[in-house]
Amino acid sequence: MSDTTAERSESVQPSPDLDVAMAAAVKASPLLAATAPAERAVWLRAIADALDADADTLVPLAMSESHLPEQRLTGELVRTTFQLRLFAELLERGAYLEAAVDHADPTWGMGPRPDLRRVLRPLGVAAVYAASNFPFAFSVPGGDTAAAIAAGCPVVVKAHPAHPELSRAVASHIEGALRASGAPDGTFALVEGLQTGRDLVLHPDLTVATFTGSLRGGRALFDLAASRPTPIPFYGELGSVNPVFVTASAAAARAEEIATGFAGSMTLGVGQFCTKPGVLLVPRGAGIEPLVVDAVRASSGGVMLDDKIRDGFFSGLGTLADRSDVELLAGDPTSADVPTPTLYATDAAALLAHPHELLEEHFGPAALLVRYDSPDEAVAIANALEGQLTATVQSEEGDADAAALVSVLADKAGRVLWNGWPTGVTVSYAQQHGGPYPATTAPHFTSVGTASIARFLRPVAYQGVPDAVLPPSLQDANPWGIPRTVDGALLVE
Repeated sequence: MSDTTAERSESVQPSPDLDVAMAAAVKASPLLAATAPAERAVWLRAIADALDADADTLVPLAMSESHLPEQRLTGELVRTTFQLRLFAELLERGAYLEAAVDHADPTWGMGPRPDLRRVLRPLGVAAVYAASNFPFAFSVPGGDTAAAIAAGCPVVVKAHPAHPELSRAVASHIEGALRASGAPDGTFALVEGLQTGRDLVLHPDLTVATFTGSLRGGRALFDLAASRPTPIPFYGELGSVNPVFVTASAAAARAEEIATGFAGSMTLGVGQFCTKPGVLLVPRGAGIEPLVVDAVRASSGGVMLDDKIRDGFFSGLGTLADRSDVELLAGDPTSADVPTPTLYATDAAALLAHPHELLEEHFGPAALLVRYDSPDEAVAIANALEGQLTATVQSEEGDADAAALVSVLADKAGRVLWNGWPTGVTVSYAQQHGGPYPATTAPHFTSVGTASIARFLRPVAYQGVPDAVLPPSLQDANPWGIPRTVDGALLVE
């Protein structure tokens, strides 16, 4: 999602606070697991209230460290506190626990059935690796932190070096809000440093980790997580080019609208969104290409998050500029300071011959336009794609060519869009922000939306356990008042 070259400037010394934070988190873990969901909802709302109350300080601090504009950061903070409160509502409803009760049944069809009760319970201590490009929503107070605390997992956040002062300020608010609302000590901690990030994923008391960032950085941590004596789940969001397929019917009906929409989405946030459309596939000779070029040329560039990310962007463009099967249509890839929106072009044959090289993600305001000659060729390109966070089809109702594309793209991406643009990932119940590798390391989970809580939970079945020993979610009296499936029927208290 974001380039992590800024990690190189971090101290290689481990944080002396890591062992302290982990020890406190381990102590807090059983306390959080035993806490009623409604109590954790109070904690999340307290965090949201604390962040909102200090917006006038936090937003300027974020501006000073990220180069992002005030309006963008103000909206991002609103998103951040909204998702904290949305998780609070989820907890109060209780359905996320997926509690199921099967009473003993001597007449069960396959033979006598014992009393079985199943529920989701917290995994334990969670690590969250913050991202650079969303200083609030995917950083210290972001969706991963909210989901983990909601699930009942203590959280240790590894701060991103791109905004250290903001990370510390936000962490102070989180700690204060948790303390004031009665959460156990050790529910949350912040650590910093490159070596600390490596030590964290290898810590024997860690049970789950999440990451949003570059393919290289995320894969390194993923491999460390898998190399442990006891491997742990590692949910990494790593990279995506988010292809957009334009059918002939859409090019004929809405060429200018599509060109303008693409340029706006591609350059939004200086192209530093994980869902930035990085590849636009258009029918050759349909007349849309010059409109796209004009729209990209008319778009504005901007200052990137930091100098290292900017340098990485220009370095990456060099891999396209040096290719004989790629041409520059718009932009100046040699600009020294402020990147200009840049558009390269190639054809379907070149892309199918070299998909790995031509479909490399470029974190910044750049994209590749690909000309294809037939609907079958477009489908062939879709089949050649690696895993994506999103894939978009720009088409018209009744277009028979679009159905095949949508079908293939559903196998390749976590979210398939029709006549929309992938930037702007709403936080909701039905959202899916994930996808097959290399978009993420776990395609069956999402990092945005209420379903993201599932990453921090695991199912446990209790067989023949006395009622007094069962967790409240499975006791006959249902003291938490949550929806449950009882003997196959959904019962809502």
